[in-house]
Amino acid sequence: MKNILSIQSHVVYGHAGNAASVFPIRRSGVNVWPLNAVQFSNHTQYPQGWKGMIMPPSHLGELAAGLEAVGALNHCDAVLTGYIGSAEQGKVILDIVSLVKQCNPQAVFFCDTVMGDPVKGCKVAPGVAEFHRDQALEKADLMSPNVLELSRLVNRETGSIEECLAAARELTRRGPRIVLVKHLSYAARDKNNFEMLLVEAGGGAWHIQRPLIEFPRQPVGVGDLTSGLFLAAILKGMSPLAAFEFTTAAVYEVILATSEAGEFELQLVAAQDRMLSPRRYFTAQALA
Repeated sequence: MKNILSIQSHVVYGHAGNAASVFPIRRSGVNVWPLNAVQFSNHTQYPQGWKGMIMPPSHLGELAAGLEAVGALNHCDAVLTGYIGSAEQGKVILDIVSLVKQCNPQAVFFCDTVMGDPVKGCKVAPGVAEFHRDQALEKADLMSPNVLELSRLVNRETGSIEECLAAARELTRRGPRIVLVKHLSYAARDKNNFEMLLVEAGGGAWHIQRPLIEFPRQPVGVGDLTSGLFLAAILKGMSPLAAFEFTTAAVYEVILATSEAGEFELQLVAAQDRMLSPRRYFTAQALA
């Protein structure tokens, strides 16, 4: 059994951060230990606002120390991070990653670089984007920015597939061995499709697309779901390419179920069987 320490936000209602990734990872057959960096009543895209708190950085370190004390970190195969509450939390998280790798040198660090999106209403604390660019990048084994975050990581525009590929290749030279660009958005070839990019250090690069499902309000947590399923597939022994194609199909099933229900929150429970056995697969195309 593989184990993931997932350090992300958590919402009591709905699905974002750990609330979007923990259940799908477990249904995939991989154990996950959720460590909540933030706990909110609901995600931040609700116009009515939200209630809750950002956990003190020391709290994260204390919980990790507790896991080490009982020997759990010896069996931790990956640290997954997503939305965090502050740059100060980020520094503690890197200490936790270092501790996990001391306990298990084979463990990997998967950094989902959530930097905020003003258009969607996703807000992060000052310094978080810089933390990902200046500190987390070089420590990560796997990284999953969207196209906007990719641009921020390389400090230049990424408005086409070619520019995204060049930027992702640059990231692999600076840290992660695998970069999953989990939403190409305005850089996509076909605006009617949802497109992603996978790049391996010194290796292949692939582009994949699936139909884009329109919503009155786009669901939140899709990126968290994508990163969690992809990491779980890698830990289960899939190749990066196979994990890429499976994750695309699995997430599409969740999006379809959410649309069919007429909901805004991801329908993870309703789609749990379809997610594991997708009815439609999508083939990734190799890029030069």
